[in-house]
Amino acid sequence: MPQPPADNPIGSPFIELQSIDSTNNYARQQIHAGLAQHGTTIFAHEQTAGKGQRGKTWNSEKDVNIMMSVVIRPGPINLSHQFHLNACVAISVHEFFQQYAGEDTQIKWPNDLYWQDRKAGGTLIESVVVSRESGVPTWEWSIVGIGININQTVFSPDLPNPVSLKQITGKSFEVISLAKELLAIFNKNFTQLTGNSFENIHRYYLEHLYKKDKRGTLKKNTRVFEAVIKSVSSSGKLIVQHGIEEEFDFGEIEWVM
Repeated sequence: MPQPPADNPIGSPFIELQSIDSTNNYARQQIHAGLAQHGTTIFAHEQTAGKGQRGKTWNSEKDVNIMMSVVIRPGPINLSHQFHLNACVAISVHEFFQQYAGEDTQIKWPNDLYWQDRKAGGTLIESVVVSRESGVPTWEWSIVGIGININQTVFSPDLPNPVSLKQITGKSFEVISLAKELLAIFNKNFTQLTGNSFENIHRYYLEHLYKKDKRGTLKKNTRVFEAVIKSVSSSGKLIVQHGIEEEFDFGEIEWVM
C-alpha cells in the first residue's frame, strides 16, 4: 500500500465498522500487516470486547457513543515523552466535549474525561516499540483508543459514576459527525505538539485538571489516603500534598470515587 503524505491528517482514512471486538485490536492488526497509515481511524458502531485502563473493559450500547481508535506515527516525539502524546489526546477530548457540556468538563489524571464528578469518557493509548539491530528501542506507532458517552442514557449498575452528553444537555447527537469534529481538534493539537509546543498543551492540561488544589481520595496498594491534587509534571507524574509532597506514576495509584 502506498504511504500517505507526511501531512496526512488525523482522521484520514476513516474506517467505519458495524461490529468488532476492539478497535484497538483492529488497529494493531493493521500495523502488523503493514497496512497502517498515520491518521487512520477505526470507528465502531459496536465493540464486543472494548478495552479500558488497567485491563478493564469499555462497555457501550450499539450506535450511540464514540468508540474509535486512531493510528499515530509519533514522529519527533521521544519515547521518554509518551505523556506528551497522552496530554495532547486528553486536551483534545476535553476541548471537544467542553464545547457542548460547558465549563464543568475536566481532565481526570491521567486521561479520563469528567463532567462534574462523573465519567463521560476515557482514552487508552497502546504503543508499538521496536528494537532494531542497534538495540535502541524505536517508538514506531501509537494506537489511541477513545471512548466517549454521547447518546447513552442507561448504564450498567457496575459503573459507579457514568454520564453522557445527552444526559447533560438533553439533546441527541449524530455520533459520526461528532467523532470527525473531535478528530479535527486532535489533528490541530497533534500538529502543535510535533511543532515542539508541549508547553501550551501542558498548560491547558493543568488548567482543566480535575480536583486541582482540592482534596481527593487515592489508593496505593492497600493504603487509602486523602491528598490535595497539586499538579502533573511534564513527565506525567501526579503531584499531591498531604503533609509531604509525593509524586506518582501511571499505575502506581488509583482514584477512590
